[in-house]
Amino acid sequence: MHQASRLDNTRRALRSSKLRPTLRAMSCAMLMALGSSTAMAGATLKIGDDASISLGLGLRMSYSSTENAAPNGTSSSNDFSVENARIFLNGEWGKIFKATFNTERQGGIASAGGDSIRVMDAIAQFEFDPSFNLWLGRMLPPSDRSNLHGPFYLAAWSYPGVVSNYPNIAVGRDNGAMIWGKPMGGKLVYSLGVFNGHNSAATLSNQSDKVLLAGRLHVNLLDVEPPPAHYLGGTYYGSKDVLSIGIAGNHQKDGAGTAAAPGDLKIWSIDALFEKKLAGGFVPALEGAYYKYDLDGKVDCGSGEPGAIACPGADNVGGQVAGKAYMVSAALLLPGKVGWGQFQPFVRYQKFDRDLSATTNKATDVGVNYIINGSNAKVSAMYTKFDDSRLPVGRQSSDRFLIGVQLQY
Repeated sequence: MHQASRLDNTRRALRSSKLRPTLRAMSCAMLMALGSSTAMAGATLKIGDDASISLGLGLRMSYSSTENAAPNGTSSSNDFSVENARIFLNGEWGKIFKATFNTERQGGIASAGGDSIRVMDAIAQFEFDPSFNLWLGRMLPPSDRSNLHGPFYLAAWSYPGVVSNYPNIAVGRDNGAMIWGKPMGGKLVYSLGVFNGHNSAATLSNQSDKVLLAGRLHVNLLDVEPPPAHYLGGTYYGSKDVLSIGIAGNHQKDGAGTAAAPGDLKIWSIDALFEKKLAGGFVPALEGAYYKYDLDGKVDCGSGEPGAIACPGADNVGGQVAGKAYMVSAALLLPGKVGWGQFQPFVRYQKFDRDLSATTNKATDVGVNYIINGSNAKVSAMYTKFDDSRLPVGRQSSDRFLIGVQLQY
């Protein structure tokens, strides 16, 4: 109680007599975070006794040319894209009470609101002990490794959307509550949560509003992976020797299908990452994952499967497809700098086998990264071959070439 009173007094004092100096200090911190090449972790501003706010920025821009993707349907497209534009805000008071507020570009056509900013994360964090913590709000639920590292921390440029399809509001997130911990010095990592879940809309399977249960458990057999909380990475550029194996799953009663034909949604996956710095400075990174999607024999809206209806306008609805999928990827960080950074060639293969339509969706990526400062500054070039047997004959295969630039501050 005394600590809370002191904090209230500090805040009132800041609001009254120190508001303008604080705002000036925050502005300076923001400029430092945006303008300094050494501030890759963002800027931190102390605002009182044991209280601070940190600011960060993440950008991913690309140029791509995709076969038959021009407006006329036959020419190759030429697209310059802002794939991600994120602002990261974190607050902390003492060692226990923390908060995260991150934003992301909405995405889509600019004239239809695609350049607006949406909430990505909004988390009230009560971090009592490395072995037990409680989060409330909008966050990444327990799921696969790909979802827990997202597009900024993987070896290949693009997110593996062919295989990774855990239900979410947007950007892999959902609203709910989660406990997580890292017992045994971080060698074991668990997360377990309850979330709003999938298809909670009139005419769809979960119109009675049942919740989704999500859990993940993984073990670090070599070094402990450095990301905080239950987050993960796809490569650590030789800073850690990693052998990590994890299993995750989601279950929701009436989580798939329509109100007339509801079914339970069951998803589970297993994934692994191996990375080790070898003699001579070579760093291989090998990642693999297997997924199983079970819709209890029902058809989700907007899935493209036989009998699928159009989805109503609501969050986290439709798009689930019964089947199995797997992904394998390999990257090799080459020793020695060339100019500013190091080269990291990579290859990745994804495949989804759909149950109902008996069709397959595949993607093969081959590319190279130019690593300037880990995941904070890199340039990527990637060729992708897509194959989808559900598409009309003559359009089942297409090629894409992409160049991307990623910066985080």
